[in-house]
Amino acid sequence: MLYQNRYDNSELTYNDMHFIGITGGVGAGKTAILSYLESNYPCRVMLADEIAHDVMEPGRDCYRKLQELFAKDQVFEADGQIDRKRMAQVLFSDEEKRLALNNIVHPAVKQYVIDEMNRERAEQKNKVLILEAALLIEEHYDEICDELWYIYTSEKNRRERLKLNRGYSDEKIDNIFASQLSESTYREVCREEIDNNHLPEDAFSQIDALMKARQVEKVQKRQTTEE
Repeated sequence: MLYQNRYDNSELTYNDMHFIGITGGVGAGKTAILSYLESNYPCRVMLADEIAHDVMEPGRDCYRKLQELFAKDQVFEADGQIDRKRMAQVLFSDEEKRLALNNIVHPAVKQYVIDEMNRERAEQKNKVLILEAALLIEEHYDEICDELWYIYTSEKNRRERLKLNRGYSDEKIDNIFASQLSESTYREVCREEIDNNHLPEDAFSQIDALMKARQVEKVQKRQTTEE
């Protein structure tokens, strides 16, 4: 599939709430960057994975469709909750059901994101809204985001992080990497690239420069401490 960079060279203005999509390969270190943004800037961070989890809960529109899709697969607990480990096992061996699940959940996630974007724009509580999603480009979030940022980390460093932090095998990592977009595609579609191959502070300084260029200033956010 061909992805296109829709941006021109016009200067960004942040008079209104601005919507940034953040993506990158698995193991790129996106979590630390999102935490830094949320802790230091007037922004709200949304995670597509968490939204997907929520829209699959009992009582949500997706849940009824999932009951139909997995009616014979014993993926529901006695209390109605989804046994996500069992569901993952079913999806691993059934590509048709995996695609069907995506067709149910992905549109629901996107609609939630659009609703929240509209609410944030109306309320104007945050200067910036951020969405992190592994499939940000594939699901065409560039159509609703004001710009996309790519968190770049070399495959070597990502592999080391995934082995150390998640205990992944080389085979599992190879399969993950093979399923993701190429670095050139990320760079082609995203407006900005943050190099996250070194110390976290190096990436944070790049974020500070990007925010400064967009006239978004740091804020002092209240932190709660346990006594």
